[in-house]
Amino acid sequence: MSTASLPTSGSPAPPTTGGTTLRPFKAPSKSKSDWLAPAILTAKTITAAAECAPFPYIKGVSGTVLILLETVVRVKKNREDLEELCSSATEIITILHNQVKSHGNTAAVKFKDLCEELESYLEAAILAIRNLQDQSKGFRGRVKEFLKASNLTDEIAGYQTQIQGVCSKLKLMAIVETNFKVGEMHAIITAPSFAVVKAVQNINNCPLPSRIFQGRQAILDKMHQFFNTDSGNQHIYVLYGLGGAGKTQIALKFIEQSSFSNVFLLDTSKVETIDTGLKGIAVSKSAGDSAQDALMWLQSNDNNWLLFFNNADDPKINFNDFLPKCSHGNIIITSRNPELRSYGAHTLVSDMEEADAITLLLRRANKESSGENLKLATGIVKELYYLPLAIIQAGAFISKSEDLKGYLALYHSNRARLLSEKAAQSHDDYAQTVFTTWQISFNQLSHHAATLLQLCSFLHYTGISEDMFSAASKYDFPSWSPPKEELQEPLEFLSHFVEPTTGEWNSLKFLDITNEIKAYSLISFDVKTKLFSIHPLVHAWSHSTLPDETPLQSWMSSILGMCITEIPDDEMELASVQLIPHIVLLGYGNPDRVADFRRAFWRIYYYTGKFKDAQAIAEQVLERSKFLLGDDHPDTLLAMHDLASIHPKLGEFQKAMKPMVLVLEKHQTSGRRSSTYTIDDG
Repeated sequence: MSTASLPTSGSPAPPTTGGTTLRPFKAPSKSKSDWLAPAILTAKTITAAAECAPFPYIKGVSGTVLILLETVVRVKKNREDLEELCSSATEIITILHNQVKSHGNTAAVKFKDLCEELESYLEAAILAIRNLQDQSKGFRGRVKEFLKASNLTDEIAGYQTQIQGVCSKLKLMAIVETNFKVGEMHAIITAPSFAVVKAVQNINNCPLPSRIFQGRQAILDKMHQFFNTDSGNQHIYVLYGLGGAGKTQIALKFIEQSSFSNVFLLDTSKVETIDTGLKGIAVSKSAGDSAQDALMWLQSNDNNWLLFFNNADDPKINFNDFLPKCSHGNIIITSRNPELRSYGAHTLVSDMEEADAITLLLRRANKESSGENLKLATGIVKELYYLPLAIIQAGAFISKSEDLKGYLALYHSNRARLLSEKAAQSHDDYAQTVFTTWQISFNQLSHHAATLLQLCSFLHYTGISEDMFSAASKYDFPSWSPPKEELQEPLEFLSHFVEPTTGEWNSLKFLDITNEIKAYSLISFDVKTKLFSIHPLVHAWSHSTLPDETPLQSWMSSILGMCITEIPDDEMELASVQLIPHIVLLGYGNPDRVADFRRAFWRIYYYTGKFKDAQAIAEQVLERSKFLLGDDHPDTLLAMHDLASIHPKLGEFQKAMKPMVLVLEKHQTSGRRSSTYTIDDG
């Protein structure tokens, strides 16, 4: 249908009627007091025409521009501060009017999303201006402050640029074909350039931190001190750590507390989103339309801008390619990858302070900080290891169930479900749950890296060493060893780290795999102790990624057994202290399902003073050896000797004498001796 310009009753006649197209509105360059009148006349004309068109979104945005202009009319002083904003808004609806008038319904429907989003920003501007008007004192300063803080002008300019680009394509298509095809029009609107408009919205428009943000004062103080120090160099600060630790929230809180001339928020999860974000900067600053244009603008403007690289998690991206090459400006990077520490000052974001964690839990759960609630909350945050995202999820569940007291019992029996459940009411823009945020990282790992992480989930979450795996790779198959075919799978896994020609362990290959896991903060490494550790909740999550029937527990049991067997006797005491937490957690396996290394495991219990446990395992080894090999087999005699050596440690000296004498007699009779290890009797 035709959508000619028709005024409504009571509206002034438009300056042009019939088939004449309105010229794009530009604020006249006359005195500062006469630019509003023609803008209002144009807006009224377009709004009147929109009343006759079946497009509520065009009518809505046109009417909102008119309300904006009429709001500015009531600003008595310094309204020129709002001139650029009003001019851009009026020009956009002029372009919309002309395109709908020229191309009809097909063109109009393709502007729907742009119109609705633009209308919401205009409404925000109107509300802010009205609020500022109510505070008449110092209005000029407040207007400038408002425009600087929200930078609505830049956002509107982004919409203006996008619509003008669409209009140019519309005109080109009009020459080739009069009747527009919906598919072609859809391609125009959904082209990559549309993402630039979305990126422009992030210019000086960072989301606020969570309404329940709590604590982290030490990190914030460190950041303020760093950025407020004039070093003569570009300020770069990296917040790194596990997903769900609160890196983005700390950065947003810092930005909220600071005063930068421009804040540019970039989604840095992919190269494409970085490129789009930089293009948005270029467009918003009228510096061009490419990422390189944005970097050039940042390099040439030495004002106090801040570039916020959020979620810089992909270890394959070289972020140096996207940093402005200059000695000014400010940059914050949040990442799971500790390698990004090399870019500047940095802080590891880990678990919260207990008091802050308790407060966060109770606030999210909508519970008072009473004595009983504080006690219950303390137990919950300890169980969640003070991880912010886990605490927020727990608080959301408690808020819904209204059962603070019963949460821990429920958590113990339903941990995976509770840590995977997204709350209906969120206090920030973070879309992932505790478990899903780590699953995203896990999905990026290579097969060997993922397998190593899952193997470690059967160990204790601290004190994991490369030596466990390297020693196992040297396994020499003593006479009592499980059959080689039972160890085929764990040995195949270990072979990935062994040189095929020499059989030597290759630490560089192991480092490559552990670095891959470290890049997502799913595992950490202590340089002083040379030991790896896993956050307890990541440890639990990693275990939950495994199916019920998995061979990996058997693999890890065999790897530890082979490792212990290869440890020299003079190193066994120290090694046992390091290995006992893993043995206790892993257990020594069900001999019906896993390779039987109980002969190795009992030594760990012995050397750590757990003699009762050592005795129980040694008794099982002896009975099994008698059944399989007979009473006089050398390995059976060795098992008898092992058990006898434990009795004195338990004060059972008489029990030790008979088997010791029997073992000695058997050896003397046979004239041979088992080649494996012994333990001192005393």
